[in-house]
Amino acid sequence: MTLHLLKVCVGVESISHLAGLQTARLKRRKTLVHLTRHRPKRFLEILDGGSLYWIVKGFVQVRQAIVGFDWEYFEDEGRYCAIRLDRRLVATVPQARRPHQGWRYLDALDAPPDWRSVGGRKAGLPPALLADLKSLGLI
Repeated sequence: MTLHLLKVCVGVESISHLAGLQTARLKRRKTLVHLTRHRPKRFLEILDGGSLYWIVKGFVQVRQAIVGFDWEYFEDEGRYCAIRLDRRLVATVPQARRPHQGWRYLDALDAPPDWRSVGGRKAGLPPALLADLKSLGLI
């Protein structure tokens, strides 16, 4: 079964802010990666269609498909796991999440659906309101 990763997007205000930061990073390197100290032990399950779900301002709001895992070496810091990401950001139905350090595993059954799969349109509504509408069964 597919497994996903969940990560807090520290310092990011919105999906468009994240997109801008990643565009700037792509100007410095060929591939889009997120560096972390350790490779997930269950990486094979993640490679079976998994995504990195980003928590932005207390809500899971967007995901990116995980393309692969590599190792990068830095002379002064040692080895890091580079989680290679697809460039496309996919908006999800907002799901409230508490902050945590590092990444966490996210089962496919617990992952929020993509906006397109539920016919959602953001229309500029705040994530908290969207999450409330979802909990009421209105979206």
